[in-house]
Amino acid sequence: MQMGLRTDRIYAYFLRLTRRLSTSQVLMLLAVVIGVLAGVGTYLFEMLLYAIKNGLTRWFPVESGHVLFLIYPAVGIVLATLFVKYIVRDNISEGVTRVLYAMSSRGSHIAPHNCWTPVVGGATTIGFGGSVGPEAPIVLTGAAIGSNIGRLARMNYKHTTLLLCCGAGAALAAIFKAPITGVVFVLEILMLDITAGSVIPLLIASITATTMAFMLRGFSPMLAVALKPGDAFELWQIPLFILLGCLCGLMSWYFTSMNSYVGNVFKRLDKQYKKWILGGAVLGILILVFPPLYGEGYEGITSLMHGQAHELFDNSFFYRFRNIEWVVILFVVATMFFKVIAMASTNAAGGIGGTFAPSLFVGAFTGATLALACNALFHWDVSIVSFTLVGMAGVMSGVMNAPLTSIFLIAELSSGYGLFIPLMITSCISFAVDYYLDPDSIYTKQLRLKGELLTHDKDQSVFVFLKLDELMETDFYRIKENMTLGDIVHIISTARRNIFPVIDNFGHLLGVVQLDDLREDMFKREKYGRPISDYMIPPPDRILQHENIQAVMEKFDDKHTWMLPVVDKENRYLGFISKSRILNAYREQLVKIQQ
Repeated sequence: MQMGLRTDRIYAYFLRLTRRLSTSQVLMLLAVVIGVLAGVGTYLFEMLLYAIKNGLTRWFPVESGHVLFLIYPAVGIVLATLFVKYIVRDNISEGVTRVLYAMSSRGSHIAPHNCWTPVVGGATTIGFGGSVGPEAPIVLTGAAIGSNIGRLARMNYKHTTLLLCCGAGAALAAIFKAPITGVVFVLEILMLDITAGSVIPLLIASITATTMAFMLRGFSPMLAVALKPGDAFELWQIPLFILLGCLCGLMSWYFTSMNSYVGNVFKRLDKQYKKWILGGAVLGILILVFPPLYGEGYEGITSLMHGQAHELFDNSFFYRFRNIEWVVILFVVATMFFKVIAMASTNAAGGIGGTFAPSLFVGAFTGATLALACNALFHWDVSIVSFTLVGMAGVMSGVMNAPLTSIFLIAELSSGYGLFIPLMITSCISFAVDYYLDPDSIYTKQLRLKGELLTHDKDQSVFVFLKLDELMETDFYRIKENMTLGDIVHIISTARRNIFPVIDNFGHLLGVVQLDDLREDMFKREKYGRPISDYMIPPPDRILQHENIQAVMEKFDDKHTWMLPVVDKENRYLGFISKSRILNAYREQLVKIQQ
């Protein structure tokens, strides 16, 4: 009650402040507010992460491994899981996927606690060594800020969605200090419509958040790298970048496939403590052997780009081999492959983090591997910095199905567009290879299977808002299998339907009876004793409970029918769904979205 009164007061105050402003001006004003809050939220996240990580590992000697690497990740996962279970009591993992789900199935409403809980959970997981990225929790935090500001301002679905996207883009822009990337991320991954009314608030929010990041954290980029004259793109390198694009596409497929495989392994564990044990053991051992897997891994990327691959061996058992060229290459390759397993184990065991940074990590190590191999085998002078940066864009493009976002991110991180051509070549080839192997990104696979994914195809996206349970009709008279034609004739006199489900004593659907099949005999009293099973036919198909509407429409088209029964997994009859009802709901929803 008090919360409702407080909300009403905020809304009344908001109306007084904006009574002379148009809707577009109000959205721009709110975009500034969202940008400020997203920038501050990102700063708090990074400070908390930095404090935890440095407090735990700064005092480790670099020349040897440390047994605490075995313990820290498990502790972080347990703390994050308990935080979610007893304090949050909601799912805050897979941040970008949660944002897409909110847009498609929750009216772009995200619970208020998401304005801070992903920050705490993500910083705890990563700070203790969880091999995931901070971007997904930050994007969820920014999206939650935008969504709840839209709710406080009592915006409709369209404008609330826009503010949600402003928050997500602003948060990403702040963490990378890359405003263009924030805008392109929203347009490409969250699939916001490209119109002046939507892009301008998005630009304002991203620029505001980036400005806040500059004010609070300085102008130094997240990855301190500057291209030198020797790192410039040369035409003879085009075949190498084409090869890198193919390698990145294959690594992207490995990334998404291994993530799904590890996730399925953990799902088969029936107890949470078993997931803690398996996740902690896998992650602890991998980090003990390959220390660059600790946390998001940006330090390892920076070491590679600065030509200091030997720094990857800090705190490693292989420290004394750090200057042997072929050992360095093998170490980089192994770290690249194990990063995906470490990331997937962290998330599946209960940690909170994203796949954004791991995709950049794997891409950086893929590009560096190719450069190191060329230099070692052929004695070429290939720039490790260039191939590391381009590899980052390549794997990210394939994993996220977002070539534009990856191109502009790396262009902004490298403070220039000198690598724009190789970035485009590698990103597009990687995207094409990965899309051929698996058309879904790591964010959209589960949502598409459930029919809950919004896409740029707005005709298809409308179906996402239609729910089978809401459209199903249940006022059909149920016929028992032991009834006769005479019993049905009495029913028909009062029935409003021309089709009847036939069920057994346990409610299982046996078939259907159509009025047209009864007309010939329904006035012949001598046939009233015939069992109804003589007139029963199997339905053209069955619709499963909670099946997505796109799949239902495909069955209608495939069977050339307009009415199908709905059953549960045990084949118990629930009702009927009609094609005409779906089409009417589709038209109503389309008008609603346009308005």
